[in-house]
Amino acid sequence: MPNDTSIVPGRTFQAVSERWYDYPIVVYPHHTDYGGVVWHGQYLAWLEEARVEYLDSLGVSFAELVNLGCDLPVVDLSLRYHKALKLGDCALVKTRMSEIDGVRLHWDYKIESQSDNLLYLSGKVTLVTVDRQRGKIMRQIPPNIKNILLKLASEQ
Repeated sequence: MPNDTSIVPGRTFQAVSERWYDYPIVVYPHHTDYGGVVWHGQYLAWLEEARVEYLDSLGVSFAELVNLGCDLPVVDLSLRYHKALKLGDCALVKTRMSEIDGVRLHWDYKIESQSDNLLYLSGKVTLVTVDRQRGKIMRQIPPNIKNILLKLASEQ
């Protein structure tokens, strides 16, 4: 992969509390079933949005990674639903990278209320770096990307 100067390793963290990146969400009608309860699959979309926004806040644009030929598909997913979010609720999706293991990136998640730390969901997601052109798992993370991700993991 070519070195891309638009990926900026020195960019600072944004909207972080207790080493977690906070991504605010609001439950709208299209997120819910007929009973006004969030559909279980919607949580996955929010987790991905939070992860992509977190990387972007660090100067790692997911679109740029794709353009460079790197994809990050989910290879393992574990979620625990503690309490259902309902229509009109506001919450925070909190995410952090917990570990880099070779080409595997391990992420932790929790969704909490904004005011009283009520826990709605907790989870773990593992991504792996894939060479988009070859369609195969990379042997190693490209150095310019790995340096940023290692800094992120070490800050935890």
